[in-house]
Amino acid sequence: MIATNTKMKSDQTTRDINFLMSHYGHLNSLDLLDAMINKEFKGNISLVSSFGAESIVLLDMVAQVNPATPIIFINTQKLFGETVRYQNDVAKALGLSNIITVKPDPLEIANEDKNGLLWTRDTDACCDLRKVRPLARAMNGYGAWITGRKRFQTKERGNIPHIEQDGSKFKINPLADWNQTELDKIIADKNLPRHPLIDQGYPSIGCMPCTARVEIGQDRRMGRWAGQDKTECGIHIGENI
Repeated sequence: MIATNTKMKSDQTTRDINFLMSHYGHLNSLDLLDAMINKEFKGNISLVSSFGAESIVLLDMVAQVNPATPIIFINTQKLFGETVRYQNDVAKALGLSNIITVKPDPLEIANEDKNGLLWTRDTDACCDLRKVRPLARAMNGYGAWITGRKRFQTKERGNIPHIEQDGSKFKINPLADWNQTELDKIIADKNLPRHPLIDQGYPSIGCMPCTARVEIGQDRRMGRWAGQDKTECGIHIGENI
């Protein structure tokens, strides 16, 4: 078991990440999840899921490996109602028994976004208030977390490994090398529950005020923070978590 609850010395971190990559970096997605959840980080890992358009693929895999895995769902209080209902439906359909819903701190909301319009003035500040800080608090009890990031999504994600060290936490990226065709195929082949907003023109789904419809054939993430030079909410930037 790798101790990750406290900040490690750089040489220890290097040795541990090298060990993980050499032993598990070559595994397929399902086997990697099995090793991380049920062996290396048993009781010390969570999946962070937005329950967005493609989340169902990773959620289904985790359900196969260990349906009691903690799943952190950040309810920013700016989500589409469809997303909240979809989260409940998916948890029941897949038998996921440990959904942990986290929300922004009410005092911080009162001080920084009393009228709920911070997103119109500063989307980075809104994401920090409603996503980054709540997740950081929720992640205090874990040494590792599973993400659904893929290399094809953005240029910032183009080189992400299957296992990485970020600050005092390890990140596991089981779908790093998947492409959109593979994601669509497994969803169709397994008839996995689809987010209801996909058929309404939302192929990538975040908070309601900052998510727009996308035309068929356009980049699926174009609707996220449309018109802004922004591609990340902040939870994967630096040592925010």
